[in-house]
Amino acid sequence: MTAVASARPALRHRLAERGIDRTLLLLVPGLLVTACLFLYPFLYGLQLSFAPRRGGVFANYARFFGDPYLRDTIWTTLGIALPATFINVLASIPIAYVMRGRVRGKRLLTTILVVPITLGTVLTAQGLIMYGGPAGWLNKVLTVLGITDEPLPLIHNYTGVLLSLVITGFPFSFLLTLSYLSGIDPSLEKAAATLGANWAQRFRRITLPLLAPGLAITFCLSFVMAFSVFPSAQLVGDPANETRVISIAAYHAAFEEYDYSMGSAVAMLMAVVMLIVIGLVMAWRGTLYRGATGGKG
Repeated sequence: MTAVASARPALRHRLAERGIDRTLLLLVPGLLVTACLFLYPFLYGLQLSFAPRRGGVFANYARFFGDPYLRDTIWTTLGIALPATFINVLASIPIAYVMRGRVRGKRLLTTILVVPITLGTVLTAQGLIMYGGPAGWLNKVLTVLGITDEPLPLIHNYTGVLLSLVITGFPFSFLLTLSYLSGIDPSLEKAAATLGANWAQRFRRITLPLLAPGLAITFCLSFVMAFSVFPSAQLVGDPANETRVISIAAYHAAFEEYDYSMGSAVAMLMAVVMLIVIGLVMAWRGTLYRGATGGKG
């Protein structure tokens, strides 16, 4: 009996023979937490969206697309989220490109650039109101200097929400872009320089093609953050008109009309729009160079 037991291979060996690494079992707690905190609420919200107060199964979706006030929130949100995402990603490229090298005060500059992450959207919105509002110091300075005759409309409109998303979203895009750039071997550019390529040619033909797949991921993550905008649209936007985004429509349906079914339907449509945009970006990413970067990444 002992000989049979000793001859039986250990569990890790049996798992290895099936191509299963035992360390993957460490993922089980995380998967359970994900299932409880994400999958269950998502599936519950999905089935709730097909149980309207009145009408058939698709009554909530028919109401959403049949009401221009609700339907237009998709285009309003895209009109805010896409420009903010493009600005954050494009602005992060040159700054991260410079910061990846040896720069005096690099740690201090990096800290300053990522500070808005610690502030959050509410404090950022409050800062915009204090500094960019009609009675803020920026408008006061511009008026005193005679640059403007009346305060610039920087808050409680589209501009206020866009500025808030750029301020809070740029650090995230910057850190991601910096990490991808740090994974590109600098010797590739040095080799191109020895062959006579100038800075623009090296960036366009070497750095950018290697960086583009990472930029696609950065764009997707930044877009998800911007598309789910809610506090900024309320605090520094015009939530009833110009900046009535889709998250406000979901909140209004669920917590003002107490129609949780309709609120769930709007949230599901919000997820579908995000998945469509992410799918398009990832499809474009699939056409890019995906080989080795020759660096640490």
